[in-house]
Amino acid sequence: MKRRGSILAALASMAVLTAAPASFATPHAPAATAQVAIANFAFSPATLNISRGTTVTWTNQDSDPHTVTSTDSGGPLNSPMLSQSDTYSFTFNSAGTFSYICTVHPAMQGTVVVS
Repeated sequence: MKRRGSILAALASMAVLTAAPASFATPHAPAATAQVAIANFAFSPATLNISRGTTVTWTNQDSDPHTVTSTDSGGPLNSPMLSQSDTYSFTFNSAGTFSYICTVHPAMQGTVVVS
């Protein structure tokens, strides 16, 4: 009986050792974000350097309306008219240089450089 007990104990310990390992969830890094202020009829910063996958949010701090519109036809930036305190966000998933203006005030220019 003593021998049978030690065999059962050995088998029980082997079962514990051969059990499937616990799986651990890999935490995802938070999404990268960047901010551009629209203030005093300018984009600040005027040039923004970011990594792919970054979401940029423009916030109109002026009392006048503004847009965020790509200078290249077919470019990705095409905000609606932004009143004071309105925001516009875009996630840059492709590398490149993206120039934009305010269509209401074309002298307002900005650039996003995505690496």
